[in-house]
Amino acid sequence: MIRIHFTERDLVRLRLAGGPDPMWETLLSLHLLQNRTGGPIFQQWRNTVRRRLSPPLRPLLELAPPYGYSPDFLTPTAGADGVDAGIEALLATPRQRLRTDLRQLAAYRPLSSWTRSLADGERESLRLLATAVREYHRIAVAPYASRIQAATDAERLARIRVLAATGIEGMISSLHPDLRWRPPVLEVHGFRVTRDVHLDGRGLSLIPSFFCWEQPTLLREPDLPPVLVYPVADRLGPLGATATGPAGSPDAPLVALLGPTRAAVLEAVDAGCTTTELAQRVGVSIASASRHASVLRNAGLISTRRLGGSVMHSLRPLGAEILGTARTDATLDGLSH
Repeated sequence: MIRIHFTERDLVRLRLAGGPDPMWETLLSLHLLQNRTGGPIFQQWRNTVRRRLSPPLRPLLELAPPYGYSPDFLTPTAGADGVDAGIEALLATPRQRLRTDLRQLAAYRPLSSWTRSLADGERESLRLLATAVREYHRIAVAPYASRIQAATDAERLARIRVLAATGIEGMISSLHPDLRWRPPVLEVHGFRVTRDVHLDGRGLSLIPSFFCWEQPTLLREPDLPPVLVYPVADRLGPLGATATGPAGSPDAPLVALLGPTRAAVLEAVDAGCTTTELAQRVGVSIASASRHASVLRNAGLISTRRLGGSVMHSLRPLGAEILGTARTDATLDGLSH
């Protein structure tokens, strides 16, 4: 168990990431690529990525084994600003950080000559690593960016609503079953080791992750900016599969969507809402809003999840794409007149 100690200032400086962090998604997807966790959600993705792996990407598998420790320098804070910023920060990793992290890795597994040269701070080894991270991200993460974004947006919206309803303590407790909030300590269960992390007024960044599986994770080194990466609650179905509804009936649900009321419901769900809010926005009864949401959900256009005593609706990637296309067509039609 890991105990994260908060002060009053840390609670004020608690932050929820504005979107997925590509460096964390890259690292955690490398873990999933090499193990069998995730079940059917990641199987198609795993098969596709494995076919595309090339020899220059193999060193990444040494730095990111399927289980256990991975070097902290693989997930720099700058990754929050995008993969380019993250890779630029990776290239600027101080030699001491490289040595410290890789010495930690060596305690669990033998290092290859390439990794040892990386630990010595050789620039060519660092450039090869940066190139491998960029290429792997292009193959394994970037093609699924809209899906990752949709799941992360839904998660963030859910946490914000819990925060508004129950405050910071309630929001922290809702993040994951392995987290226990015992003021002023956040316990992270599921770790074999026991250690204490003192925030000391630095605050904590909460990063929802698509590829984080089963339990939250955090950086090993206490002097780095504190983060807690935790799994999103809903990944919206298997990664790589089409979101057209139940097997064997890809067209029928979409046909059922035609009509002005249902189109208005899809539009209303764009910003995320409960069934009651949906009914108010569209001007229908709660029962009618629930029925329309059911059709949209069966068609793979929206995701529905229970949040306390309410039911929360948010767009899935296909719904966002259809809605975006409709708006673009309407704009172009307006410009043509």
